[in-house]
Amino acid sequence: MTAAEQIRPALDLLIAAPRGFCAGVDRAIIIVERALEKYGPPVYVRHEIVHNKYVVDSLKAKGAIFVEELDEVPDGVPVVFSAHGVPKAVPAEAEDRGLDYLDATCPLVSKVHRQAERQVQAGRHILFIGHKGHPEVIGTFGQVPDGVMTLIETEADARAIQPADPANIAYLTQTTLSVDDTAAIIAILEARFPAIVAPKGEDICYATSNRQAAVKAMAQECDAVFVIGAPNSSNSLRLVECAERAGAKAQLIQRGTDIDFGWLEGVRTLGITAGASAPEVLVREVVDTLAARFAVSERMVEAAQERMAFKLPKGLETV
Repeated sequence: MTAAEQIRPALDLLIAAPRGFCAGVDRAIIIVERALEKYGPPVYVRHEIVHNKYVVDSLKAKGAIFVEELDEVPDGVPVVFSAHGVPKAVPAEAEDRGLDYLDATCPLVSKVHRQAERQVQAGRHILFIGHKGHPEVIGTFGQVPDGVMTLIETEADARAIQPADPANIAYLTQTTLSVDDTAAIIAILEARFPAIVAPKGEDICYATSNRQAAVKAMAQECDAVFVIGAPNSSNSLRLVECAERAGAKAQLIQRGTDIDFGWLEGVRTLGITAGASAPEVLVREVVDTLAARFAVSERMVEAAQERMAFKLPKGLETV
């Protein structure tokens, strides 16, 4: 061991498992990559395929072009819809223009879309728990006619809402919410409206729940936690909140170059996790950046094992 290595302060790293890519994100990225192989570049993508700059930049380098609206897509080129889902009007417009499109909406988000349709068909008004402006919320509201769904963001919203027909309501949720916050909102709604219809199964996806459980287990042993993810990633922001509630200070970073070593002053045990849109390469980059400054040791904190996989759209399975 060199003299420089001997004077590096020790830093114990606890690495959460599961972390990083979920099955829906894996599927969405593969859809773009397979579309590039099948059609050749450029392939257009409406909205960020997933909320991660590293992933988006990697796909741009392969020939993907990211736009916010369909009118930015030229005629005669393929377009992919992001994993967050889109309003029904978007594929309808693509069909009207004769565009080849591929829908990379996460199947668990699509499940929420179908539940929304069924509740409306049953004559129920939907209280949708989610964050205003998030692409998943916009996509879900776009599955049903205007006026049949109301957004609930907070416990205060849940206490204030006055449905026209309380005997005929249902609730659904965004898939990437805080498990604890959502449970509190649901408890208020169920106490106020005993007839409210719950979704079939949990709307918050398995990956969101598992990553939050892993952070809760890990953060209790940590002085601080890094969550690797994008600032517009809902599930990543929820992981920061989970760590803080478990008693550790927490910070969202996008990659190793974002590390503020001053923030780590006095930290002896650091937890590391990654949002569902963050690739494992960024986790290793963060660990390597820390290892250049500290004498690090690594230990995994596992809360669950994931084996979920989703099928690709027809026509892309064998590209």
